[in-house]
Amino acid sequence: MSFRALVVEKSESGETCATVRRLDPSELPAGEVTVAVEYSTLNYKDGLCLSPGGGGLVKSYPHVPGIDLAGTVEASDDPRYAPGDRVILTGWHVGERHWGGYAERARVKADWLVPLPEGLSTRQAMAVGTAGFTAMLGVMALEDHGLAPGDGEVLVTGAAGGVGSVAVAVLAQLGHEVAAVTGRPETEDYLRGLGAARIVPRAELAETVKRPLEAETWAGCIDAVGGAMLARVLGQLRYRASVAAVGLAGGADLPASVIPFLLRGVNLLGIDSVLRPYEDRLRAWKRISSDLPMDRLEEMTHAARLEDLPELGAAILKGGVRGRVVVDPRA
Repeated sequence: MSFRALVVEKSESGETCATVRRLDPSELPAGEVTVAVEYSTLNYKDGLCLSPGGGGLVKSYPHVPGIDLAGTVEASDDPRYAPGDRVILTGWHVGERHWGGYAERARVKADWLVPLPEGLSTRQAMAVGTAGFTAMLGVMALEDHGLAPGDGEVLVTGAAGGVGSVAVAVLAQLGHEVAAVTGRPETEDYLRGLGAARIVPRAELAETVKRPLEAETWAGCIDAVGGAMLARVLGQLRYRASVAAVGLAGGADLPASVIPFLLRGVNLLGIDSVLRPYEDRLRAWKRISSDLPMDRLEEMTHAARLEDLPELGAAILKGGVRGRVVVDPRA
């Protein structure tokens, strides 16, 4: 049976256009497992894949974006999965090099899947998505490097975005005092509702300074911004504190000094969610199901259809999407 999908095509002139149309199952790419997609979501990478030129991520057209999906196995040639199993897929360049979750069906490699953990629905899993999964990996990395509740304020940059929203909610749930950075004053009530104890205006951290070290302020940080803001945060971390770098919304350059590493022993922890090993994925999703308050997840979640995604993709690249977007390809 044919199915609905958001298909991005490129013209001879190089322009791209995304439209919702019906595809035949024979058009799906190779893979061991066919999934009936119940929900997908919207991440920064999805915005890039929907942009002209695919943000440098899409290698061939026509293309079905969507770097995340959750649903039910329809058919499987791999003994690890059987029809009826509920599964999640994030990462592995799905939605970039391989057709993704913006469709009612997907065919993927079995190695890319993880079982849906107990206590989570497929909709909740996609309210989390790559953004929330990455946020949890950042929290776990900070914990692995010694962060514990009561150590002091934990900073979250880009706090009103997808990664930041989940990070604020999880850290607050775990008992941390969370300081949330945002450049949008209208999100203050939203962030306090997620558990932020303090709002830090983005302008306070957006500029570089000549001093490599400032007052020791943060017990840890989850940084979704990068650039000059990450450089400032490194100089403000407490002795032997860590920052988990999860994004580059503010730029890929890092105008920083080595002095914070040498004199305060701080740690810069890189967080990769794309090629994360299977056991790490299971651990992170288990923590999500136990440590992310579902009522706060629901508060940060908005529904969307496939038809809404071109506009939403452009908006997320401009920082215009708050919280998490759940995409129902059947709507």
